[in-house]
Amino acid sequence: MRHLTVVLPHAAQPHFESTLRQFIDSSLVQKIIVLHNGSYSGNHPKCEGLLSGTLTAGRVINQIVAGTTTDALLLVTQSQELQLGQAALERFLAVAESTGSGLVYSDYYEVKNGIRSEHPVIDYQFGSIRDGFEFGALMLFSMKKVREAIKNYGEIPPVEFAGLYDLRLKVSVDSPVFHIQEFLFTKVEADLRKTGEKLFDYVDPRNRAVQEEMEAVATQHLKNIGVYLPPKFKPVPVNEGAFPVEASVVIPVRNRERTVADAVNSVLGQKLDAAFNVIVVDNHSTDGTSKILTALASQNPAVKHLIPSRQDLGIGGCWNEAVLSDHCGRYAIQLDSDDLYSGPDTLQQVVDVFRSDGYAMVIGSYKLVDTNLKEIPPGLIDHREWTPENGRNNALRINGLGAPRAFRTSLLRQVLLPNVSYGEDYAVALQLSREYQIGRLYEPIYLCRRWEGNTDAALSIEKANRNDLYKDKVRTIEMMARQLVNGKS
Repeated sequence: MRHLTVVLPHAAQPHFESTLRQFIDSSLVQKIIVLHNGSYSGNHPKCEGLLSGTLTAGRVINQIVAGTTTDALLLVTQSQELQLGQAALERFLAVAESTGSGLVYSDYYEVKNGIRSEHPVIDYQFGSIRDGFEFGALMLFSMKKVREAIKNYGEIPPVEFAGLYDLRLKVSVDSPVFHIQEFLFTKVEADLRKTGEKLFDYVDPRNRAVQEEMEAVATQHLKNIGVYLPPKFKPVPVNEGAFPVEASVVIPVRNRERTVADAVNSVLGQKLDAAFNVIVVDNHSTDGTSKILTALASQNPAVKHLIPSRQDLGIGGCWNEAVLSDHCGRYAIQLDSDDLYSGPDTLQQVVDVFRSDGYAMVIGSYKLVDTNLKEIPPGLIDHREWTPENGRNNALRINGLGAPRAFRTSLLRQVLLPNVSYGEDYAVALQLSREYQIGRLYEPIYLCRRWEGNTDAALSIEKANRNDLYKDKVRTIEMMARQLVNGKS
């Protein structure tokens, strides 16, 4: 694997020429395809233009694959300024050849506001099927593996946004996707938002057409690997036993003296046609949270203030303490300690959906607001991409399912949540959806407050990577389980 073709998106900024020159000067690069929208007029013999504004269209990917004669194809997926590291292309090619991988990617350095820092990425695994998986700006494909994948699973479909996603999923079925844990290039970062400001990009209503294409591609991939589940569901248990109340709102909390009273009072203001309570699991707060909760519990018997004996609990473990307690009602409904229900009928709406059909879980819709409850972009998060027919398959692709999340307590007690503080609800939702139907509410019944105290407001790259790696691991576990359901492993 000694020569490669490079695909580089054109940029009008001055840095484009310096990025391009690095590839022109490499003896390993045989051809450079410059993607452009009519703005490129270069005449270097290594370069040829391809009139297209995007690398994500299926027709563009198919055209590039058909015209590539080298052993390897290097896709530059971003238009920011890039600086190749010492012998970076040689290293990409050598690792691809040594490992027999279909796709190779690496860590990189990034420059933000003039400051250079390390940006590691994470290992690819069986469950890494989310379309937002970060490969960095350079993806090296083995053309032998690409052609084998296309022969086995078909050409890239005529999509506008999911072409590259489709290509890497097809390559990943039969070939390794290998992460080089070396910083092989530097990228000058243009997106300077904090992690918390990027969390909801994928559910922005403006991206609906993108999401529909991604779902179609992901669903076909799940069929290719024996993970897809048809819309056939088990009935929920008929005899669930007796419960002290119809519904319990569960609030895990640690050190939220600023917001926890608002959350509890949001529950106490609910109107439900049956008895309910709020179980607040106080995970050994060290600020004024415990004092506030003690006062609230003394004033209202519906407030159950639990302090676990264990010292090793995450959010999932706190949920288990609530669900396994004698206080828990027939339905356990989520409320985070810094959020609010949007109106007094939230519980009634959730319970009505449970009663309407045999749902193991009900998920609502929420609105993003600031600390003053003013709506902030993208506003309503309703996950309307969910369908009863394919929701549990598409759930493996996306990063979250919505809020509030409510569970049938009898079933949740059987599976419980993993004792972690990120992805715990996603993990149990995937597991429940493997067998049971999930109900949805598409009107906003929950206010998600974004403020500097949010645990995901400004994560370090190391913490963000740990979170992403864990959710991919959750997907891996679930996908392997679904293969067993389908009799394939």
